[in-house]
Amino acid sequence: MELEGVNLTNLDQEIFPEAGVTKRDLIDYLDAMSDRILPVLADRPLSVIRVLRGQDSFMQKNLPKYTPDWVRRTEVWAEASHRNVNYALCNDRRTLLWFGNQRAIEYHPALMLAGRHHPTHLIMDLDPPEGGAFAQVIDAARLVRQVLDDAGMGHALKTSGSKGVHMFVPLPDDAPVEDVAAATRAIAARAERLGPALATTAFIREDRHGKVFLDSTRAGGATVVAAYSPRIRPGAPVSFPLSWSELDGVKPSDFTIRNAVERLADRDPWADAMPPPQPLDAGLVEEGHTIPIARVAAMHEGKRRKAQERKKTS
Repeated sequence: MELEGVNLTNLDQEIFPEAGVTKRDLIDYLDAMSDRILPVLADRPLSVIRVLRGQDSFMQKNLPKYTPDWVRRTEVWAEASHRNVNYALCNDRRTLLWFGNQRAIEYHPALMLAGRHHPTHLIMDLDPPEGGAFAQVIDAARLVRQVLDDAGMGHALKTSGSKGVHMFVPLPDDAPVEDVAAATRAIAARAERLGPALATTAFIREDRHGKVFLDSTRAGGATVVAAYSPRIRPGAPVSFPLSWSELDGVKPSDFTIRNAVERLADRDPWADAMPPPQPLDAGLVEEGHTIPIARVAAMHEGKRRKAQERKKTS
């Protein structure tokens, strides 16, 4: 079968164990949703998570050598591996269908546009504790909403497609990376102060004690799963936009490859909910620069704890 010049193969195979959908279902979904998905992928270095038949899932950043010439791409220097990574730019329906045929299930665009050095959004990522109910995440998200409202910053909300939610604040095209990261830390810290029994900024999992984790590390070179992207979870859920009025009684698994298109009809609630770009609140930026970077603080704390353990056993 050929669509948009892409030769589609093995369409009757299940895309991953417990998906409950075939590769044909995946490609039909991506095709039907292309007008909504492509705007959130366009001109952003794209990482995808693929599942080849009989193999574990893996994240692909660097495009394989067999990638067609018509797939647009951009080179990004990777500091960790000290090399240029050849990322795809998924700017058109043909490229999206090609990725679907490659069994790319999840789509994780960069927070910066290709060739730019300023994040387009500030993002709060809220994760429930192990075994925690989605209602806990929503209650924590309401704390974050209060902080944003107090700072006069509008936002859009979506499920992660897994267990949590993402809150997006659009920014001007000149927002410094360090200030965006600082403001994100401050938002998390203020939300934690509003509900210390519910939410935590503790990066080390064992320190969260059953609370919702307010992850403030989505900044700079990070990626985040795109709105409407499928996820590799039982039932093939998708990351789905939510309004505050419809939160009670829903859960991330309610929105799947099988029903998302019908639920949306001709709407694009992610685009509709996204406010215009807005400057960072100066108070958030100032406060955030006094808060240690979570990953760095956790690394030092981990070393300190290991040293203590060595002293106990020596």
